[in-house]
Amino acid sequence: MAGTPRTLRAMNDRAALDLILEHGRLSRTRIGKLTGLSKPTASQLLARLEAAGLVLASGTTEGRPGPNAQLYEVNPAAGYAAGLDVTPERILAAVADITGRTIGSHELPTPGRRTGARVAQQVTDALDGAVKAAGLARADVHRLVIGTPGAFDPNTGRLRYASHLPGWHTPTLLDELAAALPMPVEYENDVNLVAVAEQRLGAARGHEDFVLLWNEGGLGAALVLGGRLHRGWTGGAGEVGFLPVPGTPLVRQVSKAGSGGYQELAGSQAIPRLARDLGITDIPGGPYAEVAATLVQRAAAAPEDPAQHRLLETYATHLATGLASLVSVLDPELVVLSGTSLTSGGEPLRALVQSELEELAAARPRLVVGDVPEHPVLRGALESALAATRDEVFDTSR
Repeated sequence: MAGTPRTLRAMNDRAALDLILEHGRLSRTRIGKLTGLSKPTASQLLARLEAAGLVLASGTTEGRPGPNAQLYEVNPAAGYAAGLDVTPERILAAVADITGRTIGSHELPTPGRRTGARVAQQVTDALDGAVKAAGLARADVHRLVIGTPGAFDPNTGRLRYASHLPGWHTPTLLDELAAALPMPVEYENDVNLVAVAEQRLGAARGHEDFVLLWNEGGLGAALVLGGRLHRGWTGGAGEVGFLPVPGTPLVRQVSKAGSGGYQELAGSQAIPRLARDLGITDIPGGPYAEVAATLVQRAAAAPEDPAQHRLLETYATHLATGLASLVSVLDPELVVLSGTSLTSGGEPLRALVQSELEELAAARPRLVVGDVPEHPVLRGALESALAATRDEVFDTSR
């Protein structure tokens, strides 16, 4: 059935807005060519979007033959979205304008034990800090996405797979947060949000089927199938740290243990132990994720050192052992290696894991290193919140 004129106008409006977001400032003529619209129709479209406060006239073309053409950009103030990255140690918050530019951020340390009420207060405090840094009010934010370890079970509303996050397991937490915050709030697993960031901005752009393996504070995966995140029945898809693998004792009661075979074999906490077993004595102190990243980086930078090279080879084999199960079941187009315990190994580690995986699995996806450089969980939360905010703000059919 043919669309109504209002629907067709709204579709053209959204196409133009998305093109301006993708390409930056565009002229009427360029928008017409990219959308296939006539010059009069493109002019009407831009006038409509400008009157709605969705685009701004922002300068003219220069250095070309003929008269200068007016350029248009998306109005950054048309809408705002926020994201939170939650760990046991801190809550990192940021606000972005509708173009995706981060305009305010805030980090709130969260030491000690917490109750649900205390968590709700910390969430609002972290958000308010970022909102204040952006020069906005809380009511200006259209949507908030919160990334946490584990996942909220859609059947019960309770956080699962993250026993190390105190205060977040209270049965009434989601209701308390909904009451405290004026905007729609969504909750997503932190590794899933890294996959969102990589698909929108990083190494997985243009890919509809990929696995993202994350190794930092914990070992996990995100599964993107047919362009969509696969979360599983309880939100636990990708909790690969619990995966039984060869090379480690079989871990039982994994929920109580908070770990599993793959985590014990290839998680960040296993790397210092592996280094000691290989005779490497210069092991730094600090949080184990930071220690692991340092050790992997050193090993990747010293291929001529037998012990260091052996560390990288062994670590690659351990990683490929678990990945072989994933790619054998899912047959993805791509595997993205992310988290500091993986990205610190760079191309040397990637190449070794690729080689080992080709020995262990019939499926042979291409492996790449994630390239969202800073706070990928937070960036994914912002991208997720921005997508929903744009759907709302850019809808000119209403």
